[in-house]
Amino acid sequence: MVMRKPADAFLRELGVDYEDEGPESSFVVVKHAALFTSTVLSKVLQFPNVKLFNATAVEDLITRTDGEGNIRVAGVVTNWTLVTMHHDDQSCMDPNTINAPLLVSTTGHDGPFGAFSVKRLVSMQAIPALGGMRGLDMNTAEDAIVKGTREICPGLIVGGMELSEIDGANRMGPTFGAMALSGVKAAEEALKVFDQRRAECSEGGKW
Repeated sequence: MVMRKPADAFLRELGVDYEDEGPESSFVVVKHAALFTSTVLSKVLQFPNVKLFNATAVEDLITRTDGEGNIRVAGVVTNWTLVTMHHDDQSCMDPNTINAPLLVSTTGHDGPFGAFSVKRLVSMQAIPALGGMRGLDMNTAEDAIVKGTREICPGLIVGGMELSEIDGANRMGPTFGAMALSGVKAAEEALKVFDQRRAECSEGGKW
C-alpha cells in the first residue's frame, strides 16, 4: 500500500510500520493495506462512543429546513446493504434512522454506492450540480482533496474522493496519503463547526 508523504506522520501516530526510501522519496510503503485498515479500526473501536454498523448502507439523508427554506442535513436513513441493493426486485423493508448534529461523508467517487451524499444533495437541490471527477493526476489530486475537505452544506462535511465529484478534482490513483489526511482534515473541520455553533448559541441562536 503506497502512501504519499506527509501521511507518514499519521502512520507513525497510529503505530503502523512502513518502508521509507529516505528524504528524497515522496512516498512510503505499508506492507499490506489490511495492516493499515485493521489498525485504524482497532484504534477507533476502542472508544466507548463508537459503533460499527457492518453490512449497512445509507439510503438517504435526513434533512431539516430553517425559516428561509435552507436545508440542513440532520442524520441518515440506513438499511441492510443487501436490501438497499435489491429494492427493485423485493418487497420494501422499513429502514432505520440515525439523527446526528453533523455528518462526515467519504463514500468515494461515483459508483454503485460512491458519491452518494453529494448526488443526493443535487437531487434535493441543496447544491446546483456536480463538477465531475477529472482524469488521473496524483500530484494535483492529493493536494486538492485535502485542501478541499469542508462542510459542503450545513450539517454535512465531505472528504476523500467523493469531494472530487463536487469540485471536479482529478482522480487520485493508487496512492492513499491524501485519503487518510482528508479524514484528519474532516475531523478538524468538524471541530470548527461545533465551535461555531457553540458561539452562535451563546449569542442566543439555535443549535
